[in-house]
Amino acid sequence: MFLALFGTVVIAGIVGYISEKSGFTHNGCLPSIIFCVGGAFLFYFVSIMFRIGFGSPGVDAIIASIGALIIVPTHWQN
Repeated sequence: MFLALFGTVVIAGIVGYISEKSGFTHNGCLPSIIFCVGGAFLFYFVSIMFRIGFGSPGVDAIIASIGALIIVPTHWQN
């Protein structure tokens, strides 16, 4: 369980970094990583509580990170 949690954090950080460097987002590198890690944490714990998911914890981390990158920055725009 703890290895899946650490892997989720690492994968989310990588997704945040790659999304910023590829031009998918324009938040800055650190905010993108923070959004991804937060979204992945949230989905990880929700998937444990309610036994939902898209497959392996790695796939869940990638999908949750991309979802957080889409939802969080656009929600707070003026």
